[in-house]
Amino acid sequence: MTVSKPASSRALRWGIALALGLSLAACSKDEAAPAAADAEKPAAAAAQPAGPSAEEVAAQEAAQAAEAALAALGADELRSRGSQALREQRLYAPAGDNAMEYYLALRQKTDKPDASAESALIDLMPYAIIAAEQAIGREDFVEAERLRSLIERTDAQTPALPRIKDSIAKGRAGVAERAEAEAERLAQREREAEAAAQRAAQEAAAAATAAAQPTAPATPAPQPAQPAPAQPATPPPAQPAPAAAQPAAPAPARASTPVAVRAPQPSYPRSAYRSGVSGEVTVEISIAADGSVSNVRVVRSQPRGTFDREVISTVRGWQFEPMDGPATLTRTFTFRP
Repeated sequence: MTVSKPASSRALRWGIALALGLSLAACSKDEAAPAAADAEKPAAAAAQPAGPSAEEVAAQEAAQAAEAALAALGADELRSRGSQALREQRLYAPAGDNAMEYYLALRQKTDKPDASAESALIDLMPYAIIAAEQAIGREDFVEAERLRSLIERTDAQTPALPRIKDSIAKGRAGVAERAEAEAERLAQREREAEAAAQRAAQEAAAAATAAAQPTAPATPAPQPAQPAPAQPATPPPAQPAPAAAQPAAPAPARASTPVAVRAPQPSYPRSAYRSGVSGEVTVEISIAADGSVSNVRVVRSQPRGTFDREVISTVRGWQFEPMDGPATLTRTFTFRP
C-alpha cells in the first residue's frame, strides 16, 4: 500500500497533463483551416483588378469642377489670368489655376485662335512634358495623367505623347506587380508561422503523452533475517520531462535579385530638349546589401557628356529592397524629344 499510493497520484497528474496537451493540439488543428484561408486573402485580393483609387476619383472631380469654373469665365478674363499665371511661374500647376489651362480654355472660347495664347502654349509644352516624366518617375500617376491630358489637349500629335502614355501604363503595372508580390510574401510568412505553431503543438502533445506513461514500481529489497522487519525502499521520485523547445521564428526572406523600391527616371535636360538632341546613356549600377546605390559608372553615352550628369545624379538616389549581398545592374536610358 505504501508504494501504490504515490504511483496512483503520479498517474493522475500525468493523465491531466495528457488531456490538456491533446486539447491544445485539437484546438490548433481546428484553427488551422481558417488561418490558412485568411492567409490566402491578401494574395487573392491583390489579384483582383482594382478600380479607381480614392485619390484618382478626387482628382477627376476636381478636374471637372475646374473645367466648369474656367468655362464660366470670359475670353478677356481668361487671357488676363493666363498672363498673370505666366508671370508668377504657374506654368502647368496647380490644377485649375495655371497658364496652360487658362489658355486652353481661351482656345475653346474664341472662334479665331489667339496668337499670344497659342505661342504661350507652344513654349509651355516642353515644361509640361518634363513635369509629366518626373511625376511618372516618383510614381505619382494621378499628376502624370493630369499633365498628359494638358499635353494632349495642347497638341495631340506631339511625339512625346505616346511615350508618356506608355510610361504611365507600365509604371502602374509595375506598382500593381510589387503590391501583389508583397501580398504573396506576407501570406507565405503567415503560412510558415502557422506551420511552426502546429509543429510546436504536436511536439508538446507528444511530450505530454510520453510523460504520462505509468512508471513500473520499484521492486522491494529482500528482507534480511532479523527480528525486526526492514521497511521497503521508497522509489525515487520521477524526474519531470523537459519542456519542448520552442522553434525559432523563421527569418524573413531576403531578395537575391535587386527589386526597386524607388527608381525615378532622369529628367530631359532643357538645353538638349530645346536643341532637339536625342541620345542614350548606359550605366552600371552597384547596389549594396541594404539596397542603397553605392556607385554609378557610365558604360556608354551618345552623345558623350550630354545626358551623363542627369542620369548619374538621378540613379544615385535609387533605393532597392535589402538583399543577401551586393549586386550589379546595367540600365540604358533613352532620350528623345
